Amino acid sequence: MDVKDCNGNILAEGDSVTLIKDLKVKGANVTLKRGTVVKSIHLTDDPEEIEGKVEKVKGLVLKTCFVKKA
Repeated sequence: MDVKDCNGNILAEGDSVTLIKDLKVKGANVTLKRGTVVKSIHLTDDPEEIEGKVEKVKGLVLKTCFVKKA
């Protein structure tokens, strides 16, 4: 089960990814801007979702269609 970013690149545990569009974070009243780097991602059981940490938000779950490998 490969986890792929928006360009089809395979993502691995600990990779860094970049957001390709502005995303509103539910429950945190924060908007993450396009180009924000999410470091040391964690793969989940769902191949379309990854977990990561950004400066203000911990335990952030992102859809892989909104990220590209950094």
